[in-house]
Amino acid sequence: QVQLVESGGGLVQPGGSLRLSCAASGSIFRDNVMGWYRQAFGKERERVARITSGGSTNYDDSVKGRFTISGDNAKNTIYLQMNNLKPEDTAVYYCYVYTGTKAYWGQGTQVTVSS
Repeated sequence: QVQLVESGGGLVQPGGSLRLSCAASGSIFRDNVMGWYRQAFGKERERVARITSGGSTNYDDSVKGRFTISGDNAKNTIYLQMNNLKPEDTAVYYCYVYTGTKAYWGQGTQVTVSS
């Protein structure tokens, strides 16, 4: 069983930065894939970033060069560093871990980019 607790969301002005955290029960880097999705109001959920246990990363084109996904094995935590935020980044962000047989999801954290 894996439980994920997210934090770090909030209100930020355009061009600002936030760092999201996702703390997991158990060792998340024993799992194959982990990362972040987001869902803006009235839109479909989209994948933002992912990282494998081997350290490979992948980003949606809309965030590439601005967002960075990383993990801390000792703390069983993954992060999403978000820089140069834009209003279109406004969404609820969900972290996930895929064990190879089952996906686990965080509760979601709201990110609002607005002046």
